[in-house]
Order: sequence, then C-alpha cells, then structure tokens
Amino acid sequence: MSHKRIPKRKAAIAAGGVVALGAAAILLPNANASQDGSSGDAAAAPKTLKAGDASDLASQLSGLLGEAFGGSYYDSDSKQLVVNVVPGDNNNVIVQAKAAGAKVREVENSWSELQDGASTLKSKATIAGTSWSIDPRTNKLLVTADSTVTGAKWDRLESTVRSLGSGMATIKKSAGTFKPFVSGGDAIFAGGSRCSLGFNVTAADGSPAFLTAGHCTLGGNEWSDTQGGQPIATVDQSTFPGDGDFALVKYDDPATEAPSEVNTGNQTVQITEAAEATVGQEVFRMGSTTGLSDGQVLGLDATVNYPEGTVTGLIQTNVCAEPGDSGGSMFTQDGLAIGLTSGGSGDCTVGGETFFQPVTTALEAVGATLGAGGGAGAGAGAGGEEAGAGEQAGGEEAGAGEQAGGEEAGGEEAGAGEQAGQGAGAGAGQGQGQGQGQGQGQGQGQGVEDNSGLTESR
Repeated sequence: MSHKRIPKRKAAIAAGGVVALGAAAILLPNANASQDGSSGDAAAAPKTLKAGDASDLASQLSGLLGEAFGGSYYDSDSKQLVVNVVPGDNNNVIVQAKAAGAKVREVENSWSELQDGASTLKSKATIAGTSWSIDPRTNKLLVTADSTVTGAKWDRLESTVRSLGSGMATIKKSAGTFKPFVSGGDAIFAGGSRCSLGFNVTAADGSPAFLTAGHCTLGGNEWSDTQGGQPIATVDQSTFPGDGDFALVKYDDPATEAPSEVNTGNQTVQITEAAEATVGQEVFRMGSTTGLSDGQVLGLDATVNYPEGTVTGLIQTNVCAEPGDSGGSMFTQDGLAIGLTSGGSGDCTVGGETFFQPVTTALEAVGATLGAGGGAGAGAGAGGEEAGAGEQAGGEEAGAGEQAGGEEAGGEEAGAGEQAGQGAGAGAGQGQGQGQGQGQGQGQGQGVEDNSGLTESR
C-alpha cells in the first residue's frame, strides 16, 4: 500500500487499515454509553453494562468466586454479564456476585475442571485439524474437527471426548480446513506472503512498531507496505506455533508516527486500550482481503492444532476471515483492541470458525503498549472530506492526485503520489494519510443493515 510522504517524518500504516477489492464500506455507530439505571432498591439486580465493563467485572468475580467460578459470558440482548457458579456450601460468594451486578447461573463444571479437560485433550488428542475452547454459555468444552480428521484420527478424538465424562464437552465437524490465513497480494508484505497489520504500538524502548500474527513472519523478517516495495519495518519478536500467534514488528524509521486507530475504509476508529475478550461480545475484524466483518466471541482459551503446530490461548469467534486477513485487528465499536487474526476454517461466503490472538497477551509478552495515537497518519475520510494528512476520499482528488493501482476509483481520481498495488472498485475513494498517502477506491454497493448496528456494502 502506498502513502504520502511527510517531510522528515513518515506516517505509519493505519492499524488494521486495508484496501482490497470488494472491501466493505461500513458505518459504525457511536458506542452507547454504559447504562446503569439501577436504583437503590434494585442494587442486587443485574446491571446493564457495555461489553468492556462486563469483561472487567468478570475478571473481578473470577477471583472472588475461586473454585466456584464456572466462567462467564456477555448477554448482548440484555446487556448483562452472566456468571456461572458451581453451587456449594458458601452461598456468600453468590450473594456478592449478584451485589456486584452480575446475573448468576448455577452450573455443573467449574472453570478449573474445564481447563483440566482441555489439558486431557492436549495430551491425548493433539491432532492436526482439531481445536477446542471453553464455551461458558454451555458450560462445556467445544471440540471441533475439520474435514481432514477422519478414520482413526476421528475415532481417537471421539474416544478422548467420551473419556472426559458426560456433560464436559461437545464435538462437531467443520466443513473447512484449519489453516493460518496468510496469502499473497497487497497490505503488508514479506517475500511472497501477504498479511494485515493489527495495531500500532510503542515498543519497550520507545520506538514505533505494530503487532501482527506470528505466523506471518515465517514469510520473512523485513516487511513492506507495497508488493516488492522497500522494507519499512523489521520483525523484532515472534511467536508461532506455541503459546500464541503474534509478532512485534518495529518501523525502520524511528520518526514514524504510529497512530492508535483502525481504518475501516470510510471511517477511523480510535483505539483507546487493550481489553480481554468476553464470550457473547460483539466484535469487528479488519483484514486486507475481506475488509470489515463482524460477529461474536464464542469461546476462550482456545487450542488450535494447525498443520504447522499447536497454538494455545486463542479466542474463538464466528467472524469470517480469508487468506491475507492474518494479523488483522479485532476490536469493538467503542475502541477496545481485542485480538489479532490467526486462522481457522471456511471463508466469508460459507462462514466457519476463526481464531484470534488476544492483544493483551501479546502486549505483555513483547513488552509493548498501544500507540500514542493522533499524528498525521492513517485518517480515512468519506464523502470527500479531508482524511489523514490533508488527503480526500469519496472519489475526489487525494494527495498528489495519481491513480491508485493504475485504475480510477468511482470514475474519478484517487491516490496519493504512488500506485497502491491494486485498483479498487467503484464508488467511495479511500484516502489514508500513511506516509506517502493512499487513496484507493472502495465499492459502495448497496448498504445492508443488520442488527449489529453495522451498515455494510459489498
């Protein structure tokens, strides 16, 4: 991807900002403020919470309940946190959980028992093409096998699940094949590999950097923002397979501005902090192949057995993704950084399972913090308004007025000084203030609204 040069400084790539053929044009509404309408006489009633606040409350109650804790999830319909509790002699912890504002549900399996079950699966059924995660809504382990798990492999997996006992796990087949979502094309490049930038961060030594998927770095240590272009960043740390799928990549120019935001194509979402995922939480994913997609968190502490090896500690979702989306950002509409796209099965036509690296874990492992934000980078405008470093989008001239990818976007000029790898569709141009400037067209299509608050066009 190309960008406009700023004298003596270079704006970083928009965190998660991508331009690809068929990318979605979306409108994210302003996040609703947390609503706690409880009065004094209803203090013990479940509180209405934002998903981020529910995640914080869940962490507190996990420590409070101890061995009685059976997981928790966010009920997006009622906007309440549901906490699973294994009933016992100490009724006081349940009273405290209710007083804290959670909806309490009695279950059979504690969180530690479910983790023990996951350990058994790891020791006896680590088979390429399988995964498992803890699903607090069913209070069971969700075990999935892809299309390659047949014959003796399936028998082994099924037998191991049965050995866990009744009510501990469910098993299902997936039509696709588990794989990391890396491919060749545009976005961020190393050798013949294409991935997506996740979030801009500040490394422990104060230098600008970004997070992406660890498996992306198998393609090479030097990364460019255009196919075959000059390297702009170098891998500093990387983990894959093993305890995660994440990498810290440092910008080569120490003056690079790395704003803490996600460019969705016609809007920039400011990222304020990293947060833990909560089952039931609505999330959005940005990637270089499929653009923006949304869905829900389905499971936590997921283990995925890719052909390249086993990866643990992931988030399981129903958000679609495809090759090239790897490393892309998963976030909430109110600006919480949640995950980095790892892999899964299926695509954005038939669906499937997709797994994400938790951002909180990655930041802790590499010693980085989310970027300072602001600066001249990565703003994206729509409808002809200014975006980023004085560029325009929506089909008007952007930056230096050259065409992006050699094609016209929406019949008018889009671009900013260099070709951007691929021409985009018709309709709304996208201008990103990313160093050299990027104005690539996004197809507008017909807006389709769903009950997620997302307006998407393809």
